[in-house]
Amino acid sequence: MRTRAAALPALFGRRTRRRWIHLILGGALAMPYVFVGSVAVGPLLGEDNVFGSLTSQLTAFAVGLPLAAITALFPLTRPMSVAAVRALCDVPGDALADGPARSRQARARTAAWFTLHLGFGGVISGMSLALPPFAAVLIALPFAAVLRDSRIGMPEVFGESWMLALAPVIGVLSLIALAGCAAAAGSLLARWAPELLGPSPADRLAAAEQRAADLAVRNRLARELHDSVGHALSAVTLQASAARRVLDRDPEFVREALAAIEETTRRTVGELDAVLGVLREGGGDRTSPTAPAPTLSADLDGLLKRTRAGGLRVKATVDLGPGGPDALPAMVSREAYRIVQEALSNALRHAGPDAPVTLRIALDGIDLEILAENPLPHGAPASRPGGGHGLRGITDRARLLGGTADAGPVEGGWRLNVRLPLKGPA
Repeated sequence: MRTRAAALPALFGRRTRRRWIHLILGGALAMPYVFVGSVAVGPLLGEDNVFGSLTSQLTAFAVGLPLAAITALFPLTRPMSVAAVRALCDVPGDALADGPARSRQARARTAAWFTLHLGFGGVISGMSLALPPFAAVLIALPFAAVLRDSRIGMPEVFGESWMLALAPVIGVLSLIALAGCAAAAGSLLARWAPELLGPSPADRLAAAEQRAADLAVRNRLARELHDSVGHALSAVTLQASAARRVLDRDPEFVREALAAIEETTRRTVGELDAVLGVLREGGGDRTSPTAPAPTLSADLDGLLKRTRAGGLRVKATVDLGPGGPDALPAMVSREAYRIVQEALSNALRHAGPDAPVTLRIALDGIDLEILAENPLPHGAPASRPGGGHGLRGITDRARLLGGTADAGPVEGGWRLNVRLPLKGPA
């Protein structure tokens, strides 16, 4: 009983039925090739109607399969086959490759799969069309005199009484045989799919490169969000705190602080839009323009003004030669702005308000040097808790440009020294 109960799902279960549909799809795809094969087979066999005999049909089918193998070399064959297998054959998606076949070996495996799919599908489709009507006639034959009298082209042996008694059994066995053949063919195709449609070394390399590119984009977004939003929150918090402390005795300072908060938040919204523009570009959304990314040449003065409004005493020295910040390469100018922004944000966060900060931005040969120093509060640890992400972001930005970044305590204070080559890897 257990064997019988297990056999029923194997022959008629949901997975088997879906694979049967996959085979029928293969038979439908095989029909154009069979028609082309019949055009060649008809004159050779001297038959006007190739589909009038089983031998001619099988010959046309055999001629059409090599044509299917040739057309399977086109790029869209593998994506189409993989989509059908994932939808109908109950094969794990990660065992199959995505996209067109890139190598000759992968194209050959795709052609082999396509030929097998159409071959098995053509046979099972033909059986599915022929056997059910035949089985229905056999099952009804002992009970329908009109069928016995017309004989409908059946062999003479079906006129015997013993054969009439066996006819329903033969009909049922024919249907079971059809289900068994379909289940076996579907199981074989599902087993061979990962081998013939699975990722090749070139596919794995392409997938690894895509994952690396996605990771780089996510890291870039994380750096941009940390630097822009993190700096803005630190600056706004300190500006609001300073304004609250002198609210009654220095209204002019309060007005300046509120104006700085307004400017900081407005600027940060624009920078946030620029960061999210990376996602919109990746998704194909062009409905809203993105704000330009801030640069050292265009935005350093505003950054210093907003930082000083928060109470930080910044002494900045900019020595970039005759051309000034405008002469810097665009990539260097953008990354240098973010590095300066993070340096000032760290000083705001860890040194506290009213702390003096020395900032120097100058050309040193073929490098742009950024030097930031600020005192550490008394009793503060040499390492900065919570500052790891910012310092790591500075190091990443410098490394992407082929530069270096060093940060650490020195003589009771904190020093950040970054060197960015004006010409280097981006």
